[in-house]
Amino acid sequence: MSDAFLLDINLQQLPDDYLTGEWRVADRVLNQTDPSSHLAQATSLRLEPGALHVQTGASQEHGQWSVQRDALLSRPYLELQLPEEETRALITRLRRSADGLISQLSLYFLSGMEVQLTRP
Repeated sequence: MSDAFLLDINLQQLPDDYLTGEWRVADRVLNQTDPSSHLAQATSLRLEPGALHVQTGASQEHGQWSVQRDALLSRPYLELQLPEEETRALITRLRRSADGLISQLSLYFLSGMEVQLTRP
């Protein structure tokens, strides 16, 4: 679907439930990130209330996630906790179709990795 049909969501008023669901990794830039980490190898993420499922080519990892906001600007961060990996990612952009069925989510991780997720 063309970007023209997607609307930017105000991140300061982002409801957490906009993030739940199955996300496919559409693009990734590793920068300084360890390429062997589960998040660096992820092909998809599934966010359920309190539960995180990371699918890599050969395996699946389970963990937890939450949204935290900084006190000054109320910018949302995605906190991801896996058995061998714990990190934070700034949510830099969320776009959705008017019906909410199609979304794009951009994340910037502490390690410098940038990930673009799409749904469905």
